[in-house]
Amino acid sequence: MSFNNDIKIAYNNATVAEKFIYINVAIFFMSLFFKSFFIDWFTLKSGIENLSSQPWTLITHAFIHNNLLHILSNLFVLYFIGNLFLDFFSKKQFLNLYFLGILSGGIAFLTYYFITKNTGFPLGGASAAVTAIFVAITVKIPHYSIRLRLIGSIELWVLTAIWIVLSLLELSTANKGSSIAHLGGALIGFVYAKQLERGMDIGKWVESTINFFSNLFKQKKHSPLRTVHKKQHIKRKPTHKEVNQNQQQINKILDKIGKSGYESLNKEEKEFLFKSGNKK
Repeated sequence: MSFNNDIKIAYNNATVAEKFIYINVAIFFMSLFFKSFFIDWFTLKSGIENLSSQPWTLITHAFIHNNLLHILSNLFVLYFIGNLFLDFFSKKQFLNLYFLGILSGGIAFLTYYFITKNTGFPLGGASAAVTAIFVAITVKIPHYSIRLRLIGSIELWVLTAIWIVLSLLELSTANKGSSIAHLGGALIGFVYAKQLERGMDIGKWVESTINFFSNLFKQKKHSPLRTVHKKQHIKRKPTHKEVNQNQQQINKILDKIGKSGYESLNKEEKEFLFKSGNKK
């Protein structure tokens, strides 16, 4: 129980980049037990006709990683570059670009196989989104130096160039579809950063979409609970005649107590005296 609480606390205190790491790791471990299910239902297939029956895969493919090396490479870069991105951009801009990267990578992947009429491996992984973040922060601060062990300081544009070159080299492999997706993410990262320099956030619609579904979820979550309003009983103000009658009755009971003591009162008189004493 303590371990679960520690995870919750760590997640709540994490940056948005780190939260994506937590989500990806959780899904990766689940996929180890249901690998075929996750591949069949959540990866993006190379045939565009599959998109009509599984439209959600245009997003969900980014959370499915094939192996440990695949997820580690993506999340390692996401941790350092993602948090660096957040030093210069907002959380909302991170979310906007991250999902733009996912979509751009998926669209580039589908477009390539649609044009070539070929088929390829299903697309999975956060590489396109990570590449979009990588390129955007590089456009912002290209000469920012990062110190690496055994290598020393190296400027950000050099790391990004290496990342892009590796994607280009992958074009010669059988899994070229994923490298196409990486390049799609790189393109949107460049365009996004350049448009932000002009004061335009081209991913604003992503933010609006997230807010829409977030609010929709909140409404559904609270909809079963119905607010019950109790009818308020308006107290009728006693008439002057009733007040006098009550007071006369009280005086009679008090006289009786004075002469014979409280125990001489009957049940009705005791109840009446009690109720009168508790009226506000």
